[in-house]
Amino acid sequence: MTRYEQIKQDLLNSPKTWLITGVAGFIGSNLLEQLLKLNQTVIGLDNFATGHQHNLDEVQSVVTSEQWMRFGFINGDIRDYAICEAAVNGVDYVLHQAALGSVPRSIADPITTNAANITGFLNMLQAAKEARVKSFTYAASSSTYGDHPALPKVEQNIGNPLSPYAVTKYVNELYAGVYARTYGFETIGLRYFNVFGRRQDPNGAYAAVIPKWTSSMIKGEEVFINGDGETSRDFCYIDNVVQMNILAATATREAKNEVYNVAVGDRTTLNDLYFAIKDSLNANGINVKHDPIYRDFRTGDVRHSQADVNKAVTKLGYQYTHKILDGISEAMPWYKEFLA
Repeated sequence: MTRYEQIKQDLLNSPKTWLITGVAGFIGSNLLEQLLKLNQTVIGLDNFATGHQHNLDEVQSVVTSEQWMRFGFINGDIRDYAICEAAVNGVDYVLHQAALGSVPRSIADPITTNAANITGFLNMLQAAKEARVKSFTYAASSSTYGDHPALPKVEQNIGNPLSPYAVTKYVNELYAGVYARTYGFETIGLRYFNVFGRRQDPNGAYAAVIPKWTSSMIKGEEVFINGDGETSRDFCYIDNVVQMNILAATATREAKNEVYNVAVGDRTTLNDLYFAIKDSLNANGINVKHDPIYRDFRTGDVRHSQADVNKAVTKLGYQYTHKILDGISEAMPWYKEFLA
């Protein structure tokens, strides 16, 4: 039995109270689903800036009525400290996912990104410390590696940030370190690498590449690739991310006050990604007719990204369950139903 399977069994036998910020978002709603299926009590906080009510509705449709009764929702903003104080009351574990993502969004509007990702983060960190929660796990980002050229990316080696978004996520890590040294408040940061899967929003200017391309292909619309298509990423399926959050939240003290890569250790080019999605759609009865259209590289993007996950494996017991093709294959029926 893996450490993750053991923890899930332990949680079923001994339910806890969890707070998920950004609960109506892509990652937050998947965390909610898993925790409710484990019969946990969950408080969710969201202001619907990027989350959606339909994500919560979908979770309700896949859990039992008894499990859904264990969920309490707060419609509020992490930039409001009083809201954060109320949200952490009586909570054992915090999974802080709320943020304004997207490099391009941060370049277009650094002020709002800073307010959500730094002020909001600090509010949650302080409120959780004051409430003496048992565990605080937060969403960090692979963007923190910036212009550091080495591959694969190892947690202790970072470069200069390439966007305001990257700055905000690095500041989160700095604040977490200060809170550990100054107050003895222990945290774990999870540097996400290009997460994808069910409930990821395909719409809007800042949509992630996999749902955006999949939706366009299903609808027969044009697909645009930034640059020459040889830019590569370590795409990480949502189930791997859910696993890492639960492993981190329940980690031993020796594993705390660290950041961990959340990925699979692979590298997939945008060209290969395009054809992987196309092949999966064809296997699901959708014939993709258009070839991709290439355009300029996007400002603030790194050329290549690949994670070293050895630290997560060694210290947290992480064992990813899905590589890129596994995740696309598993998610495709959901994409077909909800992105058409």
